[in-house]
Amino acid sequence: MKKMTKNILLFLSAFVPMYFLIFVKLVVEIINDNLHFNVLNTLNFVTLLLLIGLGIVGLVWNIKYSSKKSIKIEVVSRKNITDQHFLGYFSLFVFFAIPLDLSYVSAYCVYVLVLVMIGIVYISNSLYYINPLLNLLGYKFFDVEFKFFGQSELKQVKMFAKMDIPLGQCFINIKNEHFCFLNQNL
Repeated sequence: MKKMTKNILLFLSAFVPMYFLIFVKLVVEIINDNLHFNVLNTLNFVTLLLLIGLGIVGLVWNIKYSSKKSIKIEVVSRKNITDQHFLGYFSLFVFFAIPLDLSYVSAYCVYVLVLVMIGIVYISNSLYYINPLLNLLGYKFFDVEFKFFGQSELKQVKMFAKMDIPLGQCFINIKNEHFCFLNQNL
């Protein structure tokens, strides 16, 4: 149950930038007197704040407070593939946040159903490495080919790091079965 909760919160964290964009849109609409507080708009505000909060908690939980296992590895090759995932997801944010009018019950229902469908695909296919919030926080995303220190068998992993991953020996922190973070260079 704990693992599923962490995975759902990690999914929610991927959408924090979109939730924030929609929240800003609603605030601007209220400031310009184009939108008024009613039950649905209040529900939208509360839902967005809850999703932003849960997403941030999920990310912090997965990065800072997961039981970590630090492993010494030797990086054989690495490729920064941040751009392959970030732009596709960010365009989805803009597509959703700009034209969506959540002051209608029908639009709100469609919004929730699309998020549920994306969530099912995201979680069932372990797409946790596609997280634009991590990219916005300065992390880069890499495909890394490595071998455990002292072994010859090559393995592959998806890895986040705030710096370029060097070839050679380093430590990685395995925070989640779906991704890991570069700890430090040797």
